[in-house]
Formats: sequence, structure tokens, C-alpha cells
Amino acid sequence: MGVSAMKKDSPKITGFHAHIYYDPTTRDAAARVREGLGARFDVQLGRWHDEPVGPHTKAMYQVVFSPDQFGEVVPWLMLHREGLDVLVHPETGDSARDHLDRSLWLGEKLKLNIPALGRG
Repeated sequence: MGVSAMKKDSPKITGFHAHIYYDPTTRDAAARVREGLGARFDVQLGRWHDEPVGPHTKAMYQVVFSPDQFGEVVPWLMLHREGLDVLVHPETGDSARDHLDRSLWLGEKLKLNIPALGRG
């Protein structure tokens, strides 16, 4: 497949989400990671979800950042995630594929609630 064919078939990435997972014993670490992200980057910090929500089977908060921030935000998370599991995925308009097929994990790859993403 030529480069032009690959480019034509590739969806546009409009942004990225990082989901920072925690539990009651690691919530303080998650707060430090959140504080570090907010202090260093112009990102949108989502609400704390102390209970599973949507496809996420563990407590988490979401961080939204732009494609041009990927090269700074993701390496920072690699070095400063304090042992927490992190899912990073693009936003292309196809939530199921973005979470399941186009994602990367820092730490352990957690199980997601696939039906919540519209896949059975």
C-alpha cells in the first residue's frame, strides 16, 4: 500500500485522552499526577470518577490534550505516573476503535467494558 493510500484511509486525530486509573490506596498518587499535569501542560482535567463509568472498569479521571501536545504529555506520564495504569487513546470519532484498537497503555492493560463502547 502506497503512502497516499495509507493517508487517505487514516482517520483524523482531533485530540487525545489519557485515563489515569486509581483505587482508594493510590488516590493520593493520582492526585499528585493530576497536579503535575495541570501545572506543566495546558490540558483539560476531567472529573474524578471514584466508581467505574462507561467503558472504564476502575476509578479514573480523564485528561484531554491536543495532538501537538502528545510528544510532551505522554513522555511525562511515562516518567511520572507513580506506578498508576494509564490508557492513552486518540479521538477520531470512533470511540470503540480508539479505546480498543488504537490505544496504548502505560502500566498494566486493564479490561474495559466492551459493550459500553458499542461492541458486543
